[in-house]
Amino acid sequence: MTRILAIDTSSAWCSVALSLDEAAPLVRHQKVSAGASQLLLPWIEELLAEKSSKLSSLDAIAVGIGPGAFTGVRLGVAVVQGLAIAAKLPVLPVASLDAIASQLVLKPSFIACGAKTFVVAVDARMDEVYWANYRVVPNQLPQRQGDIHLTAPELVELHGVEYFAGSAITEFGERLFASSSKQFPATHLDAQISVDAQGVLACAQDMWRQGLQQDIHLLEPLYIRNKVAFTSAERSQQHG
Repeated sequence: MTRILAIDTSSAWCSVALSLDEAAPLVRHQKVSAGASQLLLPWIEELLAEKSSKLSSLDAIAVGIGPGAFTGVRLGVAVVQGLAIAAKLPVLPVASLDAIASQLVLKPSFIACGAKTFVVAVDARMDEVYWANYRVVPNQLPQRQGDIHLTAPELVELHGVEYFAGSAITEFGERLFASSSKQFPATHLDAQISVDAQGVLACAQDMWRQGLQQDIHLLEPLYIRNKVAFTSAERSQQHG
């Protein structure tokens, strides 16, 4: 049994989940433009108050560390740093694509299709995608096969992949499949799924069972990319 607070602000959503022992988690999840910083701390206070609990009574705090929106990732990590230091709690850092994968394998539509391998690919802006391959493991979280990659959409590796999920589908469409003859039926595509705190929580609970919690001073964002925007000259070149 664990008592974990999970947050994610690495995407266009502000998301918080609180899990206390065997009870169903309490969740706040809302799409925001730039208002995550105003929602995050009040939501955490609300969830703890709803359970008559205190931050210091938890086992750990989990956070989505990216890759994702630069400002959002920094916000989530900074908030957790402050909370964990104040409450003297360890942290559980979760990669955003791993969190998405943990949510995907629980969806009835995914279970019904019987896929054993899949790729998660999300829009990374700057005409690129973050992506990783996963394998379904019975009664466990899916296992990521290798690192999270940052490439052009045409370079996503689809060999042996049975299912495709993530926002890259909406953003790049057929470009994702341009270098492969592979075709995915509609039942093997999910363009709507995105990262949220429940996915972060699922990964964090598994990490806790394995003893993978970390000291707060080791917490760092997972950027993958160091460059976060085009220069003015690069933008002008793109538009001809």
